[in-house]
Amino acid sequence: MSNYIEDIRSKVGNMPIILNAVAGVVMNSNQQILLQERADTHNWGLPGGYMEYGETFLETLHREMLEDSGLKVEVVDMLGTFEQGFVTYPNGDQAQVITRLYLVEPAGGELLREQTDETLSLRYFSFDELPPLFNQQNMDMIKVTAKYFHEEF
Repeated sequence: MSNYIEDIRSKVGNMPIILNAVAGVVMNSNQQILLQERADTHNWGLPGGYMEYGETFLETLHREMLEDSGLKVEVVDMLGTFEQGFVTYPNGDQAQVITRLYLVEPAGGELLREQTDETLSLRYFSFDELPPLFNQQNMDMIKVTAKYFHEEF
């Protein structure tokens, strides 16, 4: 199937639309969270992305985690659904993003070492030393993750 979001955008332009997405939390042994430096906005967020037409949340999670991080993952837990992800992209596209957040663990692959069209770099961060984040929804998801791990935030 062609790119669902591109097809929608070709019809509606930049107007606000509702999109479904997933994000995956990968933690290392030092209780640091893996973040992706985004190629579109040059700030940081959790690896993940938009659902394509016909996909389930879990299918989207596995595809997006591999694309954005290079990791094949297994789901440990679902951490929540976040409905207030309002974003305007550099090209003017606007969306309300509904994101399902999963705690995952690596089950294969390896972290990307080279830039892609979506990922500039990947790095683990402590909860108290986060870089500039993509949006408030990413901050909200990281706060829920910190609480899950009983971390101060």
